[in-house]
Amino acid sequence: MMPLRAATYVFYGTSIDRSRMHSDGRRDSEGGISDQEGHTVRRSYRFIASLFLAAAIAAPVSMLAAPVPQQSSAQIRVYDRDHKEYHNWDDREDRAYRGYLTEQHITYREYNKQNHRTQRNYWNWRHEHPDHD
Repeated sequence: MMPLRAATYVFYGTSIDRSRMHSDGRRDSEGGISDQEGHTVRRSYRFIASLFLAAAIAAPVSMLAAPVPQQSSAQIRVYDRDHKEYHNWDDREDRAYRGYLTEQHITYREYNKQNHRTQRNYWNWRHEHPDHD
Protein backbone atom coordinates (compact mmCIF):
# COMPACT_ATOMS: atom_id res chain seq x y z
CA MET A 1 0.00 0.00 0.00
CA MET A 2 1.15 3.49 -0.84
CA PRO A 3 1.74 5.94 2.02
CA LEU A 4 -0.50 9.03 2.15
CA ARG A 5 1.14 12.26 1.20
CA ALA A 6 0.58 15.49 3.16
CA ALA A 7 -1.43 17.11 0.33
CA THR A 8 -4.25 15.56 -1.65
CA TYR A 9 -4.91 16.83 -5.18
CA VAL A 10 -8.44 17.45 -6.38
CA PHE A 11 -9.69 18.41 -9.86
CA TYR A 12 -7.78 21.00 -11.88
CA GLY A 13 -4.68 20.91 -9.74
CA THR A 14 -6.27 22.22 -6.53
CA SER A 15 -4.55 20.85 -3.48
CA ILE A 16 -5.74 20.40 0.10
CA ASP A 17 -3.05 20.44 2.75
CA ARG A 18 -4.20 17.66 5.08
CA SER A 19 -1.25 17.95 7.45
CA ARG A 20 -2.75 21.10 9.08
CA MET A 21 -6.34 19.84 9.22
CA HIS A 22 -8.20 18.06 12.01
CA SER A 23 -10.30 15.01 11.46
CA ASP A 24 -13.48 17.15 11.42
CA GLY A 25 -12.15 19.32 8.58
CA ARG A 26 -11.07 22.38 10.62
CA ARG A 27 -7.66 23.92 10.24
CA ASP A 28 -5.48 24.66 13.26
CA SER A 29 -5.60 28.43 12.84
CA GLU A 30 -9.38 28.75 12.37
CA GLY A 31 -10.67 27.81 15.79
CA GLY A 32 -13.98 26.51 14.44
CA ILE A 33 -14.65 29.11 11.70
CA SER A 34 -14.97 27.67 8.22
CA ASP A 35 -13.25 29.22 5.22
CA GLN A 36 -16.56 30.55 3.93
CA GLU A 37 -17.39 32.26 7.24
CA GLY A 38 -13.89 33.73 7.49
CA HIS A 39 -14.14 35.03 3.94
CA THR A 40 -17.53 36.63 4.68
CA VAL A 41 -16.22 38.31 7.84
CA ARG A 42 -13.13 39.65 6.07
CA ARG A 43 -15.30 40.88 3.22
CA SER A 44 -17.70 42.68 5.59
CA TYR A 45 -14.76 44.30 7.43
CA ARG A 46 -13.37 45.45 4.10
CA PHE A 47 -16.79 46.90 3.14
CA ILE A 48 -17.15 48.76 6.46
CA ALA A 49 -13.60 50.10 6.22
CA SER A 50 -14.28 51.40 2.70
CA LEU A 51 -17.43 53.18 3.98
CA PHE A 52 -15.41 54.89 6.71
CA LEU A 53 -12.74 55.88 4.20
CA ALA A 54 -15.36 57.34 1.83
CA ALA A 55 -16.96 59.28 4.70
CA ALA A 56 -13.56 60.63 5.79
CA ILE A 57 -12.85 61.87 2.27
CA ALA A 58 -16.35 63.24 1.60
CA ALA A 59 -16.82 65.11 4.91
CA PRO A 60 -14.31 67.95 4.29
CA VAL A 61 -15.47 68.35 0.69
CA SER A 62 -19.11 68.68 1.72
CA MET A 63 -18.20 71.26 4.37
CA LEU A 64 -16.45 73.39 1.76
CA ALA A 65 -19.49 73.24 -0.49
CA ALA A 66 -21.88 74.44 2.23
CA PRO A 67 -23.28 77.92 1.56
CA VAL A 68 -22.10 80.74 3.79
CA PRO A 69 -24.94 82.41 5.69
CA GLN A 70 -25.60 85.98 4.68
CA GLN A 71 -25.45 88.92 7.03
CA SER A 72 -28.62 89.63 8.94
CA SER A 73 -29.11 93.06 7.42
CA ALA A 74 -30.92 93.45 4.12
CA GLN A 75 -29.07 94.95 1.17
CA ILE A 76 -30.29 98.41 0.21
CA ARG A 77 -29.61 99.77 -3.27
CA VAL A 78 -30.03 103.41 -4.23
CA TYR A 79 -30.29 104.62 -7.81
CA ASP A 80 -28.19 107.63 -8.87
CA ARG A 81 -30.27 109.15 -11.66
CA ASP A 82 -27.62 111.59 -12.94
CA HIS A 83 -24.90 108.95 -13.25
CA LYS A 84 -27.36 106.17 -14.19
CA GLU A 85 -26.05 103.62 -11.70
CA TYR A 86 -26.97 101.83 -8.48
CA HIS A 87 -25.08 102.19 -5.21
CA ASN A 88 -25.19 99.80 -2.26
CA TRP A 89 -26.16 101.68 0.88
CA ASP A 90 -24.07 100.16 3.64
CA ASP A 91 -22.07 101.39 6.66
CA ARG A 92 -19.35 102.82 4.42
CA GLU A 93 -21.87 104.80 2.38
CA ASP A 94 -23.60 106.02 5.54
CA ARG A 95 -20.26 107.33 6.91
CA ALA A 96 -19.60 109.13 3.63
CA TYR A 97 -23.12 110.60 3.70
CA ARG A 98 -22.65 111.87 7.26
CA GLY A 99 -19.29 113.37 6.25
CA TYR A 100 -20.98 115.14 3.33
CA LEU A 101 -23.68 116.57 5.63
CA THR A 102 -21.04 117.79 8.10
CA GLU A 103 -18.96 119.38 5.33
CA GLN A 104 -22.02 121.12 3.88
CA HIS A 105 -23.30 122.17 7.35
CA ILE A 106 -26.60 120.36 6.81
CA THR A 107 -28.53 118.84 9.71
CA TYR A 108 -28.67 115.05 9.57
CA ARG A 109 -31.74 113.45 8.04
CA GLU A 110 -32.00 109.95 6.70
CA TYR A 111 -31.04 109.80 3.04
CA ASN A 112 -34.42 108.54 1.86
CA LYS A 113 -36.15 111.44 3.68
CA GLN A 114 -33.98 114.15 2.06
CA ASN A 115 -35.36 116.12 -0.89
CA HIS A 116 -34.25 115.11 -4.39
CA ARG A 117 -31.96 118.10 -4.85
CA THR A 118 -29.95 117.24 -1.71
CA GLN A 119 -29.76 113.59 -2.81
CA ARG A 120 -28.51 114.60 -6.27
CA ASN A 121 -25.93 116.94 -4.73
CA TYR A 122 -24.75 114.12 -2.45
CA TRP A 123 -24.12 111.75 -5.39
CA ASN A 124 -22.26 114.45 -7.32
CA TRP A 125 -20.11 115.10 -4.23
CA ARG A 126 -19.67 111.34 -3.71
CA HIS A 127 -18.30 110.84 -7.22
CA GLU A 128 -15.79 113.60 -6.57
CA HIS A 129 -14.77 112.03 -3.20
CA PRO A 130 -14.39 108.24 -3.72
CA ASP A 131 -13.29 105.86 -0.97
CA HIS A 132 -9.56 105.25 -0.75
CA ASP A 133 -9.40 101.66 0.55
